[in-house]
Amino acid sequence: MSDFTQAGEKMPDVVMETPDGGTVKASDYSGQKLVVFFYPKDNTPGCTTEAKDFTALKGEFDKAGVALLGVSKDSAKKHQNFIAKHDLKTPLATDAQEDGLSDALGIWTEKKMYGKTYLGMVRSTYLVDAKGVIAQVWNKVKVKGHAEEVLAAAKAL
Repeated sequence: MSDFTQAGEKMPDVVMETPDGGTVKASDYSGQKLVVFFYPKDNTPGCTTEAKDFTALKGEFDKAGVALLGVSKDSAKKHQNFIAKHDLKTPLATDAQEDGLSDALGIWTEKKMYGKTYLGMVRSTYLVDAKGVIAQVWNKVKVKGHAEEVLAAAKAL
């Protein structure tokens, strides 16, 4: 298992696909604060709750001058369905390519469940400052209250 990227390091500038077929990368948000939340899979209970919680607070993040971006390995098509099904207002991106952003951050890693080993996403959130430097990292996130905690940290940055 690789080490997780820490606060104080530059956010890697890896291109990801957006649900509309475009692309996005961290440097697109240069000059503004950014929250990137990584989650394992669209339409699973915890991931749905997390995306809905960030959507519910999007207006507050906007007022604080903080952009939001949700990321998983799911396809652009799955993201489109996820957005439509839950009326999500938070932009999503697909990190499906090998050596993607989650690989660069060390959060696409070996996991174990029921005795089986597999590769999976460690639920993690990164608060990035206006210069592209990671200001705060949450790894192995517990969903309940997380979006509110990130909003408070973003406002304080």
